[in-house]
Amino acid sequence: MSAWDAGPEDDEEAGAVMRTVQRQLKLWRESAGLTQAEFGAAIGYGEELVSSVERGRRIPRPEYLDRADEILSAGGRLAALKEDLAEVRYPKKVRDLKRLEADAIELGAYNNSVIHGLLQTEDYIRASVATRRPPFSEDALDLHVAARVARQGIFSEQTPRVFSFVQCESTLRRPIGGRMVMRRQLEHLLAVAELSNVDLQVLPLNREDNAGLAGSFRLLRLRDGSTVGHNEVQLISRVITDPKEVQILDIRYGIIRAQALAPRDSVAFIETVLGET
Repeated sequence: MSAWDAGPEDDEEAGAVMRTVQRQLKLWRESAGLTQAEFGAAIGYGEELVSSVERGRRIPRPEYLDRADEILSAGGRLAALKEDLAEVRYPKKVRDLKRLEADAIELGAYNNSVIHGLLQTEDYIRASVATRRPPFSEDALDLHVAARVARQGIFSEQTPRVFSFVQCESTLRRPIGGRMVMRRQLEHLLAVAELSNVDLQVLPLNREDNAGLAGSFRLLRLRDGSTVGHNEVQLISRVITDPKEVQILDIRYGIIRAQALAPRDSVAFIETVLGET
């Protein structure tokens, strides 16, 4: 999916927003007495793209709405639609996960394949997403990178939250993106570890016991007092709400944290890996 392409038809929220946007754009254009070709020429886009936007096949980029607002003298009404589109521009599973994280007061995550998404640098994100097969188009790659970066805004929000991350040592040594990308990633981990509401731990490969061999997962304690789990594997992103399954993940995460190095020792471990990278 390119950055222009509309989301899946079964995404009701995105569909409703798109229908509103396409209707408003068409009404303003017709009120100005412009054909799609004339309007496209005025804002610097082709007639085919204008048609696709008005039919809901393409999501207009922010600059498209800005130019439309200017040419149609909409007084900011069309430009204001950028905020609505920003909420649905990313894939639904990313939006759902972002909302879940926003509702959490505590987030714990174990990762044994890559650095956790909330901890990744932009270069690391791009390199890891680029490994997908079949590969994304350049536009789709940019979209996925932007979506993951947007999730990281949770660290700068004023809502009190507590984070704990356990990274398997393998994720620190897997040179995704190459040596320099990995060095900057490790440096970023050290910076995040300094945050007062973040505990970052490393589970060394030489540990004989590892309760996380079944794979990566996360736990989120929500404002209403409930706890949910989340895991993502090949082609599947799943929120876990069954109390018995959540309890199992909670037990496993507690054991994993006990098996991992303490936060202070983990920082020293990451510094050692950085020195070897």
